[in-house]
Amino acid sequence: MTTKGETVVALEGGRQNETLEEKAYDGVGVSAGIAIGPAHVVERGLLDVPEYSITADDVADELTRFDQAIEKSIKQLRSLRVKAAALSGAASEELCYLLDAHQQMLSGSRLVRGVQDRIREQRSNAEAAVQAELSEISHAFASMEDSYLAGKIEDVREVGGRIVRNLIKSEYKAFSGLPSGTIIVAEEITPADTALMDPARIGGFASALGGAEGHTAIMARSLGLPAVLGVPSLAHAVHSGDTIIVDGVRGRVVVNPSEATAAKYQRRREALLRRQRQLDRLRGVPALTRDGVRITLQCNIELPSELPLAHQAGAEGVGLLRSEFLYMNRDDPPSEDEQYVALRSVVEGMEGEPVTVRTLDVGGEKLALSLGHHISPSVNPALGLRAIRLSLKFQPLLETQLAAILRAGAHGDVRILLPMITTVSEVKRVREVVDKVVRKLNRARVAIAEPVPPIGVMIETPGAALAADTLAKTCDYFSIGTNDLTMYTLAIDRADEQVAHLYDPLHPAVLRLIKFTTEAAAKAGLAVNLCGEMAGNPRYTALLVGLGLRDLSMAAPSLPRVKQRILSLDVKEALKRTEQIMEQSDSGMIATLLDDFNALP
Repeated sequence: MTTKGETVVALEGGRQNETLEEKAYDGVGVSAGIAIGPAHVVERGLLDVPEYSITADDVADELTRFDQAIEKSIKQLRSLRVKAAALSGAASEELCYLLDAHQQMLSGSRLVRGVQDRIREQRSNAEAAVQAELSEISHAFASMEDSYLAGKIEDVREVGGRIVRNLIKSEYKAFSGLPSGTIIVAEEITPADTALMDPARIGGFASALGGAEGHTAIMARSLGLPAVLGVPSLAHAVHSGDTIIVDGVRGRVVVNPSEATAAKYQRRREALLRRQRQLDRLRGVPALTRDGVRITLQCNIELPSELPLAHQAGAEGVGLLRSEFLYMNRDDPPSEDEQYVALRSVVEGMEGEPVTVRTLDVGGEKLALSLGHHISPSVNPALGLRAIRLSLKFQPLLETQLAAILRAGAHGDVRILLPMITTVSEVKRVREVVDKVVRKLNRARVAIAEPVPPIGVMIETPGAALAADTLAKTCDYFSIGTNDLTMYTLAIDRADEQVAHLYDPLHPAVLRLIKFTTEAAAKAGLAVNLCGEMAGNPRYTALLVGLGLRDLSMAAPSLPRVKQRILSLDVKEALKRTEQIMEQSDSGMIATLLDDFNALP
């Protein structure tokens, strides 16, 4: 953290005409751009929670749910502790002390024991038990004569609020009423929270938790929102209404900037916007290399609201429509009609260009309540009941989604994409379900896609990549998801700040799996695209083209920069450099060879 300058502002909430000191905080820039505007700090207080009685048979499950919320809270605090320790001086010491105290409250404290007793004896749901126990503790603290001890109730309330938010998986729903250009500040911003942000109103966001490769970061890039994550002390240093700058390029957040600092960032912002306008002029230019090779550039879309961004970027279709938006911020799965209406809007909005819809790609723990079934928690959700495994286990869920996709296909070019496929039998089972749904819709005389849309397979595990030649016999195309492919290959959780620096898509093993997949597709005569984050980074463009990829899909804001790289690229030279790269065993040397090639005139 750095400090300099002063600014005088008039703010609501008792801070009128207060002279505020400029402070700067460093984090991880995850989405390029600069936003300058008023801060909206997501309150850390307790939220309205449901209150109901549970049966004796449900007590064990409710205690387990409470324990899981405690474990998640401890994990969040540990992550913040690691980041806080990297700060300098008194700020680090003070924040670490606070986080340690909060963590101790989650380990057998009066709060935890009291909640467990209320669940067992009063058969109260966990959220209500936390609220009741906090109320009782608050009364006890308020009666203390020692003002220091009485003041510690705020720490207890904050810990209780963290537990409640993890229990109810709360979303922030106040974004729609905020002034234009507002910058959201929170301890943690989830993908579901990001889905509530309208780029026309929200200027950007910053949070204490999160990393560059997490799904929140991906959504920020998709929406074109400047964002900085991983700033541990930020939520405690900002008040709603403060002027704030989010520099998503350099990973810096400036709170209450001086006039000079604000003017400097405004100039940088205008320069970035000028460069973006230059790139926008490439919208109608075909992505053709210098030696005449045509590359297809499509967009990954998280939300229907991103369609204007896709058109503005000149996307030639939607290479990946993540259908999870249909299940966000709700307690029950969407109906077939709801899904059909939403998907139809995207298909028609693309005006004849292809739309690839990926079936549901979440874990069972996120849908347990809405499915109405008990799903045992996974020790490691990334390896548990998720994606196609979940869809096949709860087949009505898959049938409903496929019916909506088939119906939307009556309005344009639609393709079906299956996530986390690892075996041929999974593809065959999905085809059987598709046939069943087609027969049902035909009997009901419902208009659907004719013929049945192509069915593709996500290559995002080492097993799928190594079995690509076999999988090619059961599907119509491949889509390589480099985000998960890298994670599973290197056994690294890209959202875990402690190991995220080891996440390296240039690792020789990852590149070999991509090469094996493209070669298997070519041999079988299948189309293959790449829709992971690698596709949207111009640094990797020459390498991906050299590996045989001719179809890339990315967040809309990334498309013009990738197109600009393609226009300057000679495929023959890219192939030669890729051959050199594939002979290397060290990712550092691979990076050097690639960066040297990119630097050539």
